[in-house]
Amino acid sequence: MLHGRKRISALVATLVALLTALVTVGIGLAAPSADAKPDLKTVKKQVQSLDRQAEAASERFNAANVRLAATKMRLSALNADLGRQQRLVDDMREQVAALVVDQYQGNALSTTSQVVLSSNPDKFLDNLSAVSAYNNQRGQVMKEFSAQLSRLYLRKHAVKAEARHIAKLKAQMAQEKAQIDKKAAKAHRLLDSLQPAVRASYYRTAAKGYTGPLPAPPSNPRAATAVKFALAQVGKAYSYGASGPNAYDCSGLTMAAWGAAGVSLPHSSSAQTGSGARVSESDLEPGDLVFYYSPVSHVGMYIGNGLIVNAENPSSGVRVQPLHSMPYVGAVRPG
Repeated sequence: MLHGRKRISALVATLVALLTALVTVGIGLAAPSADAKPDLKTVKKQVQSLDRQAEAASERFNAANVRLAATKMRLSALNADLGRQQRLVDDMREQVAALVVDQYQGNALSTTSQVVLSSNPDKFLDNLSAVSAYNNQRGQVMKEFSAQLSRLYLRKHAVKAEARHIAKLKAQMAQEKAQIDKKAAKAHRLLDSLQPAVRASYYRTAAKGYTGPLPAPPSNPRAATAVKFALAQVGKAYSYGASGPNAYDCSGLTMAAWGAAGVSLPHSSSAQTGSGARVSESDLEPGDLVFYYSPVSHVGMYIGNGLIVNAENPSSGVRVQPLHSMPYVGAVRPG
């Protein structure tokens, strides 16, 4: 029995020594090598998520830029109105100053004395009317001056509020731009971590969209022009904030396409939801704008037969793909 225990103890000691040696030389249970390249499936999933986040930030940036342009226009109009009001108040201030000087020089007192001292009843009544008119005029001038001054202060307050709004929008845009750059850089690092052959395969797969026959052009001339323009951009690059001619983001492509048809659209997917009449999915026609995600952060153009053309993301660029390749949320018809 004793010899049996000794044999078991010796065997355990041998196994422990063997496992220790294996770990020491990096065989068997060793951790993955730091030089190991990530697999394509994992990287693809992570890059798609980062692209989605970057595009959402980019469309928020675009929407803020649209609001910034509108705010700057309001500020310009307010400044013009403020200038007119300031000139009006300055002119009235001179009139009020003249009344004050006139009062302290005794003109009003002199007229009042003439009323009291006149022995001619007709003269008395004439003078009394003059005093009353003078006082009424002065009161009216002061009242109007006060009203115009209040309007001036309101306009100054409005100008300051718009200026604060502009500063807030610019700060928001800076934050969104930082998010875009951060997510895009991380996606690039992930793709760069792939083996060259695997990375090339990823880009070929990502850029491959629908390659079958395209639907006939729509009968609506403007929609036909917009669809033709958008399809002519297929294969071009995706770039955040771009609206052509060499690269586009999603709302930049639809804006440029409908712009070619003479219809002005804002450079923002969320803002473009208000650029036409709402259309149900069953009533979609070529040229309609189709929107994705909630809140809306991607837009494409319906071209018929259940297909869209869109600037998808940096990996895919501008391409044709099925209507429901992304979470569809609605559509509008511009023009």
